[in-house]
Amino acid sequence: MAVIPKKFNFAEVKGITENQLTQHYQLYLGYIALLGNVMNSLLSKELTAYEYRGLKDGESYSLDGIVLHELYFSNLGQSPIEPACQLLELIKRDFGSYKAWLNDFIRTGKVARGWAVLAYAYRDNRLHNFMQDAHNVGVVWQAWPLLVLDVYEHAYMIDFGIDKEKYLEVFKQNINWSVVNKRFYELSPFSLKY
Repeated sequence: MAVIPKKFNFAEVKGITENQLTQHYQLYLGYIALLGNVMNSLLSKELTAYEYRGLKDGESYSLDGIVLHELYFSNLGQSPIEPACQLLELIKRDFGSYKAWLNDFIRTGKVARGWAVLAYAYRDNRLHNFMQDAHNVGVVWQAWPLLVLDVYEHAYMIDFGIDKEKYLEVFKQNINWSVVNKRFYELSPFSLKY
């Protein structure tokens, strides 16, 4: 499985330096290289069950690391657009208000070791703020990610040190709602329930 790295335009991101974003992007490239190495290693017929298990764990870890970083980098950047009307309706229905949703999302980011993800879950047809402590820990199947927040230290330590809360404040100002809205409209209209 060859993964072609995606390019991202960080010019619209305010409050996070180019140095922080560029180094973070290098980590993303590392996950792509790691996945390639894992996939090649899985072809070996000489693997013990223990080795095979470790590689399979590495496969999901690196692949989820790639996908989550692509979603995060894509939804990062200031946009004059707000949440789509239908998305805002679901946010209000499932969280009570936009403010209540945002407070819960940021709170999820504060307690997470890895990721906070706003997703639409097909199982109950509701929005949820899911927490993932690692790329492949806390993943919820049959859920469509809409907004992804990286809260690993590598996402903010160059600019903010250990001040995670300051980073979260800057992130709130850099939600690219045009990207989030596009993801929302990619949901299957046959499964989307209001």
